[in-house]
Formats: sequence, structure tokens, C-alpha cells
Amino acid sequence: MFNVYNQKMNNVKKSFSIRDMENLSGIKAHTIRIWEKRYNLFQPERTSTNIRSYSLSSLQKLLNITLLYNNGYKISKIAKLDEPHIPVIVREIVSNNSEKSHAINAFKLAMINFDQTLFLNTYNSLLSERSFRDIFNDVFIPLLNELGLLWQTDTISPSHEHFITHLIKQKIYINTEKLQMVEPTQKDKVFALFLPENEIHEIGLLYLNYEITLRGYKSIYLGQTMPIDSLVDLLKYYNNIHFVSYFTVSPTKDELTSYFDKFSKTLNSSGNSKLYVLGHQIQYIEKEELPNSIKTFNSIEHLISSFS
Repeated sequence: MFNVYNQKMNNVKKSFSIRDMENLSGIKAHTIRIWEKRYNLFQPERTSTNIRSYSLSSLQKLLNITLLYNNGYKISKIAKLDEPHIPVIVREIVSNNSEKSHAINAFKLAMINFDQTLFLNTYNSLLSERSFRDIFNDVFIPLLNELGLLWQTDTISPSHEHFITHLIKQKIYINTEKLQMVEPTQKDKVFALFLPENEIHEIGLLYLNYEITLRGYKSIYLGQTMPIDSLVDLLKYYNNIHFVSYFTVSPTKDELTSYFDKFSKTLNSSGNSKLYVLGHQIQYIEKEELPNSIKTFNSIEHLISSFS
């Protein structure tokens, strides 16, 4: 385990291109160059081909400056601040201001620096004015969408992604556990949430577990990479089970038809079970060819609205 951790930390990105800086901060590369030249805010190194290369500390400084800039500070004023004083002002703004853009920027800064304290302080500041549901939908979802783009452009490393998603999962667990202390009030159906084999992307499913539990239903969370055959035991305990799954990368496009056939034969021989599916792979599903027991949903909101 320690060796795996060291390997991840060794993979942490320490050098950033100007395009990386733009992707993470939202500040155009042209503007970054102006700030660099006119105000001497950054001192990038140059590669052998004269391409700018920015350090992790430069990225941290840019994210801090971006937060101040978006909060009304003029760049000329920021340039005159003592460098150690900039993070102090940033933390003060974050603790007193829970606007979405500031929070997202603070969470990105926490991610880049592996700063759990900044993440928690930002989250608690949001929680003082918003519900957990609002935070997840208005802040965490846009943040996760940004992380997806940053991942695709190789701007962040696996260590960064794992760090921030673990903290978000932690908040989902905490808020779900509070609801699970109360007996379910809706008795007409039971939900079983799982990810198929080779699928590990579970934040969406975890949050859906929270939403289902919030509405008074019994929700059985089974987690990642569950074979269909392993779900059969649930049929011994419950009738009218609604299985719910996220297909992000698995099953593949070519495996979808056989997967649904196996579900119908293995888990719905009595005709009482249903399968609700969300995720990236549903774009490849021919919905008109699905049996009535299998439904696809474009979003968590789409699925939740079907309960009413």
C-alpha cells in the first residue's frame, strides 16, 4: 500500500504548460502572458524550444490571483501585494463568501495542493447557506465536469482526481448515513444500486443512493464491479426490486445487448424486477428495442422525477 501511494505521489504533475494554466484558472493564455510581462507576477522557465513551463507554486499563485481578480481586485493592486499575504486574503474571502465560482476555484486550489483543510472550510462555508443537495448540484457537479475536461487534457494527475473525489464521496456518505437512521416510509419498491463488472466510477451512484433514501425508500448500495450472478441473492429477500446502475465505461457498446439479455434471464424471470440505467454508455442503447422492465435515464434528476 505504501509503495502504491508513493507511486501515485511520484505521478503528481509538477510542471504546467500555459494551456494547463488556462484550463485550470479560466484565465486566457494571452492574459496570463500580459500579467507576467507587465506585472512580473510569474517567472516561468523555458524549455529548450523556448516554451513556457510553470511550476506548481506558479499555478497555485495564479489560482489565488484568479479568485481575487474575480472578486473585484484589480490586477495592479494584486501585483503590489506581498506574495505571502495573497493566500491569507484568499482564505478570508472563501470563508466569508460562498458564491459558486469562488467555491469551485477554492476546491480546485485545494485539489492542486492536496489541502484537505481548505476543502472542508470551503464546504462548511457553503453549508452555512445551502443544503447539501444544493451544494452537490450547483457546485460539485460543475466541479466534477471541469475535472473531466482537465483529466482529458492531462492537466491533472490521478492523484489529484482521487484526492478530490474521495472528499466528495465522504460528504455523500455522511449525509446518507443521517437519512439511514430513519426507517424507510415507502414500501412499494426496494432499490438495489450497483455498478457492473469493470466499472468503478461511483460518485453518481452514491449520490443517487442519497436521493432515493431521502425520498423514504429502502436503498441497498452494493457498489463497484458487481456481476449479475451476484445479485440473485436479493431476489430471495425482496419482491419488486428496482436495480439501478451507472454505465460509464462498462458494459461496452458491443456488450450492451447481451448484458440486458442476461439481466432479463437471471434477475427478471418472474417479471417483477426492473433495471434503471444512467451514464455515458446509454447513448448506444436502442431504447425502442428495450423490454418494459429496462429503462434509461439521461440524468439523476430525470430518474428522481419519475418517482412522482
